[in-house]
Amino acid sequence: MSNVRLLDTNTVNKIAAGEVVERPASCAKELVENSIDAGATNIEIEIINGGKTLMRITDNGSGMSRDDVLLAIRRHATSKLSSAKDLISISTLGFRGEALPTIAAVSKFTIQTRQPDSELGTKIYIEGGKIVDNHEIGCKIGTTVIVEDLFFNTPARLKFLKSTQTEAGKIHEYVVKLAMSHPEITFKLINGSRAVLTTPGNGNLLDALTAIYGTELAGSLLSVRLVVEDFNLSGYIGKPNFLKSYRSWQTFIINGRVVNNRTISKALEESYKALIPKSGYPFAVLKIEVPQSSIDVNVHPQKTEIKFEDEGKIFKAVHSAVREAISEKKDNATHDLTEIAAPPEVPHYEPLNLEDYFGKPSDKKNFSVEQARAEVKPVDEDIFFVEEPPPVETAEKVETVPEEKISAPEKLQPIGQIDFCYIVAQGGKDLYIIDQHAAHERILFDRLCSYAEEIPAQGLLIHRILKFDARESRLIEDNLELFHKLGLTMELSGENEFRLTEVPVDAAETDPEDMLREIISNLEVEIDSADIAKKIRQAVLAVTACRAAIKAGQELNIRQMQILLDDLSNTPNPYTCPHGRPTIIKFSSGDLAKMFKRT
Repeated sequence: MSNVRLLDTNTVNKIAAGEVVERPASCAKELVENSIDAGATNIEIEIINGGKTLMRITDNGSGMSRDDVLLAIRRHATSKLSSAKDLISISTLGFRGEALPTIAAVSKFTIQTRQPDSELGTKIYIEGGKIVDNHEIGCKIGTTVIVEDLFFNTPARLKFLKSTQTEAGKIHEYVVKLAMSHPEITFKLINGSRAVLTTPGNGNLLDALTAIYGTELAGSLLSVRLVVEDFNLSGYIGKPNFLKSYRSWQTFIINGRVVNNRTISKALEESYKALIPKSGYPFAVLKIEVPQSSIDVNVHPQKTEIKFEDEGKIFKAVHSAVREAISEKKDNATHDLTEIAAPPEVPHYEPLNLEDYFGKPSDKKNFSVEQARAEVKPVDEDIFFVEEPPPVETAEKVETVPEEKISAPEKLQPIGQIDFCYIVAQGGKDLYIIDQHAAHERILFDRLCSYAEEIPAQGLLIHRILKFDARESRLIEDNLELFHKLGLTMELSGENEFRLTEVPVDAAETDPEDMLREIISNLEVEIDSADIAKKIRQAVLAVTACRAAIKAGQELNIRQMQILLDDLSNTPNPYTCPHGRPTIIKFSSGDLAKMFKRT
């Protein structure tokens, strides 16, 4: 008896569904892309329970005839190519014939469609891959697809889906990407009974970005433009001070298709090198038009990645255009192709005018230990005044003494300040160097963590009205009480708009809007309901401590240094800041003797 057997059609469809439909978002992706390919100018996506209970995609596209829709629900049927050679130059978003039948194989699936020249449309209902109903119906021109109870007959796959909030977030993220790649289409996303996204569909990318992310974003964008023979690049990037903690705010659109590409990512990263902290990512929406024959869209099963015929040319073109936009050197003139032949080993660029992005640095004088002692100024209160923080570079690995060997004495005596950044102190016969920002950040963080219930808050004299994108607004609205307990009191004041009325006492001197936006941006894209409270608390405490702490470049007198050192010695975790960087480095008299070759 043979051990090899042919699988039945139903089993084959369920296996194929694993390749096409990993989660509700990938199902929505296939269906919305079909709507775009059908020429729709208006697409509405409605989801319930993160798409697990229901997804409804409605468009005003060309629709299908009765014969076509009956073919479309069969495997390997497609209107988008006729032979293998068409794969090389395919320009539609999708072409695989297994999308509709495999979605229908793992759901309760309804498709209703009508062409403009037909009086009646067609409605087909499929349950678990079997056609249950098929009849003519009066309906609007276009197509509506309803997917109910996704994975109802594949419980193992259903089990591994994430929380409702996470799955809804994935769908939202993908619809946002499509809206940016097709600003000429009106997209509307309804989550439950609430419209969380609506774009104008007027063909203007900036208007689409404003509808998605809010009006605050527009002032932080720079236009990118480059035309080189058959290469056309356009879009927007964020200023170096407008950062996010994850890459999902970077969108690359190649010939109308949202894709991932390491060459473009690397070119963008290199363009911002030395301008931003290593922990942040700049905003970017880059649209590239190239000959279809010069790219390969089939390097990934779901066509989410793309490969260029000449990766070096693409790297240099993107790098050049982004650097030009950041430095604002000229008005995006057309470049010669020879200038972007390949990425150079060590590219050379003119210095950038960073004052436009980080502000004009204040004049600083040289400072010595003698001056520190001579210029002690009495202070009336033990308050460290906070300035706007400069960009913080991630610290390189520092060879520090293990915590158990630091054994800092209870009383450190400050000697002076180096570069308005490091405090030099003496303890017994040992020398200590303390990072003033990291140390104060640790002190404040531990203080905030010590509050058992609510963090003390201070009311704002002038309330701040803040606007967020739909996803951020949903996160805030769902956790208003938690934010309040952490010292940030907000109330809904309009669509995706909140009134901020209180901030933590320790951060009263900081810019409340900047602080809150940094907190939101530091939260991960995918937050499960099980740990959302923990992640929000961690983000609030860390950002509050960082914003309220004294900064590198801030001059301190001897008494202020002493207060800081005393507080550091009394905090539970004095040796590292909340980000894991060292706060204090010790040099024993023996270490100094070795350095000066006395031993």
